[in-house]
Order: sequence, then structure tokens, then C-alpha cells
Amino acid sequence: MKAKFKLADGITLYFARHGETEANVEKRFQGHSLNTPLTHEGRKQAKQIARILEERARPKSLSYVASPMQRARETMELVRKQLGLEPGRFSTDARITEIDLGLWDGLTHEQARALDPKLFDRRDKNKWSVRPPGGENYGDVSGRAQLWLDSLTRDTFAVSHGAFTRILRGLFQGLSGQEISDLDEPQGVVFRVQGSSVKRFNAP
Repeated sequence: MKAKFKLADGITLYFARHGETEANVEKRFQGHSLNTPLTHEGRKQAKQIARILEERARPKSLSYVASPMQRARETMELVRKQLGLEPGRFSTDARITEIDLGLWDGLTHEQARALDPKLFDRRDKNKWSVRPPGGENYGDVSGRAQLWLDSLTRDTFAVSHGAFTRILRGLFQGLSGQEISDLDEPQGVVFRVQGSSVKRFNAP
């Protein structure tokens, strides 16, 4: 087990993965290059996230930040609209964008594996250290995630991505690279962090 990352005293972080996208339905890798719209289910999930924040947080007191990727911004806009806040009034931060999947971006798992089966299988067993061609590994993403976490100065709600939110949870729980890879990537839920304690909230 690795050392647990800890938020600064007095700061609470809420974070969520973007809502379901067309690429998620098609089971395609979706990193930096591919941007597909939210599905009807994805828009419903954004509203679920807003309901969780209404119940579990003080939405008007939070700082709002999203990955610059369109799917994260669209989710954030829907969340804020549901909360009665101006949809576009949030910041973006490239440090919380999704893992860069390089040449695999936009491909199905089968298509990506066909390019180099040995590399694909190595990466599947060691996402922390093995990079897709031209992309990032989980260790790379962890570095920018920790820089972002260190920069937080107030209670914050963030919308990010599947791999990124998986890595965040692992950092706070002190998980190994393999344990982080084994975590799920839920949509329509919110995670709350205080110190190193991570709690998951489902829609009421």
C-alpha cells in the first residue's frame, strides 16, 4: 500500500465523472482526442449529481471546476443549471483532464489490441507504468492530479473522467497501481473527500 494523499485541513472536495457519452456506449477509448456528446442517460446522470450535491453539500459555497474536455464541461453545465446556478460560471483545469490514450484514442478495445497485442496485454496488467503509444500511464496522471490537489484552497466540486477519478480515489486510499486499476468508474454518483477519507454518494 502506498502512502495516502491528504487534503489540506478544512477543505472538502466533491468530484464526479462526466455523464455517459456515445463513446462509452460503444465501448471506445475516449481520452484527449475523441469527444462525443452525452447520451440521454448521461444527461440524467448529470441531474442525479446535482441532486446529490443539493443533499450532501452547500452548492452555493463551492468552487466549481471541470476538465476542459467537452463531455466534462457539458456535464458541469447541466449540474449547475439543475442547481439554479449560471451554467457557464465555472473554471476549467487541464490537470484534471482524462488520461491521454495516444494512438488508442477512439478505438474499441479489440481494435487497440490488434495494433500490438503484447503491449495491450502488458498495459492491461500494469496501467501504472505502461503507456499506450504516444499516451500517458496512471503514474503520469497521478503526478498532475497531486499538483492539482495541492492547489485547492477552498471547498470544491470537480467534474472529471473515469481513469482520473479512479486515480484520485486510489491516491486518497493509498492503493497500489493494480488496486487502482481494479476500481470501478461509476457515473451519476459523487465522491466526497475530507482529509484522506473518501465517501461515495448515490442519487437520492
